[in-house]
Amino acid sequence: MPYVLISTQIRMEVGPTMVGDEHSDPNLMLYLGATKRNVLGNHFWEYYVQDAPRIVLDKLEKRGYRVISMTGVGQTLVWCLHKESTENSDFLPGQDITVNRPA
Repeated sequence: MPYVLISTQIRMEVGPTMVGDEHSDPNLMLYLGATKRNVLGNHFWEYYVQDAPRIVLDKLEKRGYRVISMTGVGQTLVWCLHKESTENSDFLPGQDITVNRPA
């Protein structure tokens, strides 16, 4: 799963931090120490941790994720992270690639 969205509401100095949805990588959620919950009135599940976003961002960086964007939506802050994946590469290892070069 190359993309991760995390968010926090009101204050970014403290948790909780939302770290995933019901389709998130369970191994990554375990690494973050996330708990899966369903908030009353919502028709979806989410993963959250009590850590501040900075702690979560540090953990995700150690796993190879990089922040590609951040925004504020009302009183919510949202970070989008991406991890480079070699599994989805267009070229297989050892494959010859022809490059057109001017003569």
